[in-house]
Amino acid sequence: MDLVIVESPHKAKTIAKYLGREYQVLASGGHVRDLPEHSMGVDIEHGFKPEYVVTDGKKATIDTLGKAIAKADRVYLATDPDREGEAISWHLAQVFNLPEDDIRIEFNEISKKAVLNALKRPRHINDNLVDAQQARRVLDRLVGYKLSPILSRKIKSGLSAGRVQSVSLKMIVDREREILNFKPEEYWNIFAMLNKGGDSAIHKCEFYDIDGKKLKVDNKELADSIVAGSKAGEWSVESVKRDTSVNRPAPPFTTSTMQQDGASKLGLTPPKIMQIAQQLYEGVDIPGMGHTALVTYIRTDSVRVSDDAQREAIAHIKSVYGDAFAPDKPNFYKTKSGSQDAHEAIRPISLEADPEALKDKLERNVYKLYKLIYDRFVASQMAPAQYDTLTVRVVSHSDKEYGYLLKGRTLKFLGWRAAYTPAGAEKEEKDAKTLPDISEGERFKLKEMKAEQKFTTPPPRYTDATLVKGMEDNGIGRPSTYAATITVLSKRAYIDKDGKSIVPTQLGETVCDMLVKYFPNIMDVKFTSDMELDLDKIEEGGVQWQKILQDFYPDFIDKCHAAHSDSLKMRPKAEESDEICEKCGARMVIRESKFGKFLACPNYPNCKFTKPYGGYAAVCPKCGKGILRKVSKKGKVFYSCSGYPDCDFISWDLPAPHFCPQCKSTMRISGSGEKRKYVCVDRNCGYIEPAPEAETSQESEE
Repeated sequence: MDLVIVESPHKAKTIAKYLGREYQVLASGGHVRDLPEHSMGVDIEHGFKPEYVVTDGKKATIDTLGKAIAKADRVYLATDPDREGEAISWHLAQVFNLPEDDIRIEFNEISKKAVLNALKRPRHINDNLVDAQQARRVLDRLVGYKLSPILSRKIKSGLSAGRVQSVSLKMIVDREREILNFKPEEYWNIFAMLNKGGDSAIHKCEFYDIDGKKLKVDNKELADSIVAGSKAGEWSVESVKRDTSVNRPAPPFTTSTMQQDGASKLGLTPPKIMQIAQQLYEGVDIPGMGHTALVTYIRTDSVRVSDDAQREAIAHIKSVYGDAFAPDKPNFYKTKSGSQDAHEAIRPISLEADPEALKDKLERNVYKLYKLIYDRFVASQMAPAQYDTLTVRVVSHSDKEYGYLLKGRTLKFLGWRAAYTPAGAEKEEKDAKTLPDISEGERFKLKEMKAEQKFTTPPPRYTDATLVKGMEDNGIGRPSTYAATITVLSKRAYIDKDGKSIVPTQLGETVCDMLVKYFPNIMDVKFTSDMELDLDKIEEGGVQWQKILQDFYPDFIDKCHAAHSDSLKMRPKAEESDEICEKCGARMVIRESKFGKFLACPNYPNCKFTKPYGGYAAVCPKCGKGILRKVSKKGKVFYSCSGYPDCDFISWDLPAPHFCPQCKSTMRISGSGEKRKYVCVDRNCGYIEPAPEAETSQESEE
């Protein structure tokens, strides 16, 4: 019996269905080895040699795989077809002392045909792919391991930095400051409402030029003069241009565009989109079909489609929509420069798996994302939509010639938009207007003039979708890292959400500014983009992976030493408290973490005793112990009892020492000094009572 090793149990389940009893299919659960969690694990002095250790919790997996390998006639490593997948296969080969030749198989889709074909063409493990992954892993470890402690010393403990996450944070901070510093500029839109004699139809024409020269109207005086001059003139049609325009379909999805569309059209976050897409790629349980994979590999920045898939799409389009909806020759799309083209675009494995037929068999969001992928691919292979267009230049002849434009278009041929029917086509046809019958030389009558004052608006904040697009456009990270980067920024409380908009927190801005000050190259978009291109060169075999690190590290470590030295000069001495360490008897000091202040033994790490800080913000109304001021993962202040877990009291407001005597709700402390009072948080109750002045300086933040 032959053994096939993949990463995930879901993938193993799908492949096992195709291979039958002659094969055993097992999952490694991802990497079985990695850099150590609690030390840097990189030997800088000896060519940045990584120190790999067995990943936590993988000993049982290694034991299971080892026993299966010992019994197998032949072993195939079928991890994902990318750098990370290649590295997982290499680590498996290293751990189990497997030969690296004719052992690696890969496929872009988990279909029976693709898997069986891959088994016929095993290959050697690709050292270039492995080296590119090692370079990225070591590089990210060096940056994170060296920068994070500096942030913790200079700002607060528990912070982190990263090669991709930090420059992405800078994009968000820069956009927010651009918005805050934006100065709106005035402009005016001027419209003439015209009709032909005896015709009731009103044509709305927009001002465009004076004497044939396009003019920007940026003040009221100029707008008033244009309106006055236009009103005084005779109106006639100077030119009429009729044409046909084509609207070509968008290419099939890449990882980035799938995340953008999934966020904007489905309201899902990039991490959620990738989670669902992974299910679609590895396989989902479908009644009547079993465990079935539905889409091709989901981590790609290519828009290329295989010849077989293209032929299937053309046949499907002709069968479902008619010959006219198929293009004269297949549609090909150009992949962006700097993108990798190792895999196809994301598409359905088979167009026979119609999403509408699976709607009641798939979980709601799984169905919606699959339909998005399916429709996008079908549309991408269809003929362009066509429109009849009209451009009319109408002139008011007075002291000058005031030119106005009337534009319109109407749908002539639905083309690729038919893939989004019925809703898409019906809306398109409903919105399409019959173009007016207008000829050169015709005269118009003025019915009304309108001048609207407008102001330019700042760029919008990033959303999940536009941040992913921004990262892709700037060459920051790769398809597999976009969603993970946003997750880390949120988890570290560097960003928050205002509706769909991403907003940097004060902490995020502080971290960004510090990194820009000491590590300008790490925070430079072009530097980060160039580093990604260097990693691509390693994959292509054009450069040794250690060379990239040798070029990067000397300047980086010099900047680390400078930042560390500066932080030691600025770091205030820890404030001593009156509390005595219960373990060693030393006088405890006041420290601060991301959750607020706490008491710690000064003899750390020899003594690791800690306890809640006694400078309590208030008294718990439930048990009488001190209330601690804390900060949530999203950067919001809240208050909880120091007696947790025995007392579970928690509040967003600074609590009074007792509950409301009328409704038993929490009461909050409001005001300070003589105006200090206790207010019931239940607005329907409205109970208020005076409160004694605080004995400490810790007052309400209101």
